[in-house]
Amino acid sequence: MIHQQLSALHVFLVEPSHTQRLIIRQHLADAGIQDVTCLDSGAETLAELQHSSPDLIISSMYLPDMTGVDLVHAIRKDSASYEMAFLLISSETNIKYLEPIRQAGAIAILPKPFTQRELDTALSSTLDYLYPQKASLEHFDVADLQVLIVDDSEFSRKFISRILGDIGIENITLANDGKQAFELINRHYFDLIVTDFNMPEMDGLQLVQQIRTSTDQKTVPILMVTSEQNQNRLAAVEKAGVSAVLDKPFEPASIKQLIIRLLS
Repeated sequence: MIHQQLSALHVFLVEPSHTQRLIIRQHLADAGIQDVTCLDSGAETLAELQHSSPDLIISSMYLPDMTGVDLVHAIRKDSASYEMAFLLISSETNIKYLEPIRQAGAIAILPKPFTQRELDTALSSTLDYLYPQKASLEHFDVADLQVLIVDDSEFSRKFISRILGDIGIENITLANDGKQAFELINRHYFDLIVTDFNMPEMDGLQLVQQIRTSTDQKTVPILMVTSEQNQNRLAAVEKAGVSAVLDKPFEPASIKQLIIRLLS
């Protein structure tokens, strides 16, 4: 079944290096994917998107006319683009360059060189994203859940909303930062809060502390989705009472499993 789904995928491969294109295409072929359109630049990709909608866009970080960050931001300006999965392949390790990719909703960030197993995992996440399964909760109808998403990145809010919507969650409220979220929490009841860590006004740690000590919703499940790597800061969040922490980029199946565990 998985092989059939992979073989049906249409992929845009944005890679200026002829050698790298050959290597990546061979890995894709080994996974069962043959329908691959190769593109050299960001501009060529954006032009091609006017006529074709791939299931998955795989891009290098550094293109002749822009970066992978520029490309994904240009693509994600259109809400319909969230129907496509985005995968970055790069040897870049600087968090300053990778963070915007994570915020824009990449399925995965693969290193150069990557292994077939790493690609297979990313492609499995792609299938979860493209063909979502509605979550099944023992005591709740998923469609009735009230969920608050807190993130200062518009791209990230849209991406997480898309993931939650695909598993059957219909009632989603958005907040730009912890301060706005705290005001909403004092006025409305939520079954689940999904928050980022690093935000202006009030960050994720401060928000968790305020919820656990100064609201009528002290026991609401809080899922933190973050690219924060500082273990001391993450430990402080866990101590404050966050229910679970999920890394960005995350596998769609992971957030579904966590929600089922938190709410069942």
